[in-house]
Amino acid sequence: MQQADRPTPVRDVTDGLAPPATAPAAGSYDARPPAADERRTFEAPAGTIVGRVDGDVVRVLGVRYAEAGRFERPRPVPPAPEPVEAFTRAPASPQLPSPLLARLIEGAEEGMVDDEDCQRLSVTLPADAGPDERLPVLVWIHGGSYVTGAGDLDVYDPVLLVREQRVVVVTVTYRLGVLGYSGGDGRTPANLGLLDQLAAVRWVHENVAAFGGDPDTVTLFGQSAGGDAVAHLMVAEGARGLFRRAIVQSAPLGISRGRAPLARAIARVVGEAPADASVEELLALQARVERTVARRWGLKGGMPFGVQYGRAPLPAEADVDAAWRDVAPHVDLLVGATTHETALFTEAVPALRRAVRLPVAGRALHRLLVGGTTRLVYGADARAFARRHREAGGQAVRYESTWAPAGTGFGAAHVTELPLLLGTRRSWAHTRLLGTERWDDVERRGRRVRAIWAEFARTGTVRADSAAGADDTIRLHPHD
Repeated sequence: MQQADRPTPVRDVTDGLAPPATAPAAGSYDARPPAADERRTFEAPAGTIVGRVDGDVVRVLGVRYAEAGRFERPRPVPPAPEPVEAFTRAPASPQLPSPLLARLIEGAEEGMVDDEDCQRLSVTLPADAGPDERLPVLVWIHGGSYVTGAGDLDVYDPVLLVREQRVVVVTVTYRLGVLGYSGGDGRTPANLGLLDQLAAVRWVHENVAAFGGDPDTVTLFGQSAGGDAVAHLMVAEGARGLFRRAIVQSAPLGISRGRAPLARAIARVVGEAPADASVEELLALQARVERTVARRWGLKGGMPFGVQYGRAPLPAEADVDAAWRDVAPHVDLLVGATTHETALFTEAVPALRRAVRLPVAGRALHRLLVGGTTRLVYGADARAFARRHREAGGQAVRYESTWAPAGTGFGAAHVTELPLLLGTRRSWAHTRLLGTERWDDVERRGRRVRAIWAEFARTGTVRADSAAGADDTIRLHPHD
């Protein structure tokens, strides 16, 4: 398998700080080799897999769900002939640094490594799950504009969701950017990252019963590009029957159409790379692509890499609405966005950052800009997605995440719902994204949101009174 010469560290934005003087906090990822009494063995179709007991959960980390050479479609892996010691987090797909992530979610990538061989997933389950239990399964598809992130980042730690709601959570890592979404020119297949995700969901369907999960009660959930991926997995060839429910969070569906010319332009640039190009050379090409399309493609240029219609496993763009209608009776849907999605991205554009801080005029400009772009990229299409799903005979609930962490100035921006679902005090409490919000208040709101997501995973719907007592955290729209 062709891959980087060696795994390289993902940028550590805490570089230069002293390491923690104490052992990892409860619920955090732990790199120690587990003692014999901390091990838990699972007999799955994929082979014998050994995980780690971590307090009241069990973690099964970095399990291979597929294999692939560079720019190749993923292939199933045969059952492991020897026990697999699943004690190490999945490596991230090679990626460029994210200045926005470093500013707002400091330390999010701490301890992660990059490796092209990244088709891995991790399973977290209650430590006291009985051998005959069949718990609801939630499969997390991370976001990051299809160019950054990894399934096992600390901010995606599912320990609270598993502990409180007694569910099994699977986190998936897949190929990104130039390695996962630059194909389509004939030599390189398109949608490799999406095909990775599909292979992971198939692995879950076939193996999750060994970990106490119910393969007939699988819910995919993802945020941002991850939400976009979940929406498209609903209509991916070969996905029917692998999952029962889908939660689409803050998906940029408003910029998912009409991207074929953009994809062709990307494929032409990447096609210039020699077959033996290093990862660093490919990422340099990716940076060139991002600079070029940002100037020429408007809002679509803000997320240049992504899925392509008419390329396996997706239908043609002209047929995708009919495909979503066809699948609606078979997949329950929870879809929504935050109230001020695009407020976060003013941080990424220096001129906008300065403009919205002008006295009086800046506030009005910010309100106009954020309101308009949030509706255009996220809100209107989430509403239309839910409406189409119901009209086609499916069950759909739309939500709006309205919580605005104190002291940030962003309002209810993109990503703000994630601390309410995933991660712990250790991974979130010091980040600028949460401003001056007290973690105890985040915990209180989070318990309600995690309960709503788990209720949907169990039943496929959400009771009208489920958001009661959630203050200004979330609004449910089951019928609009």
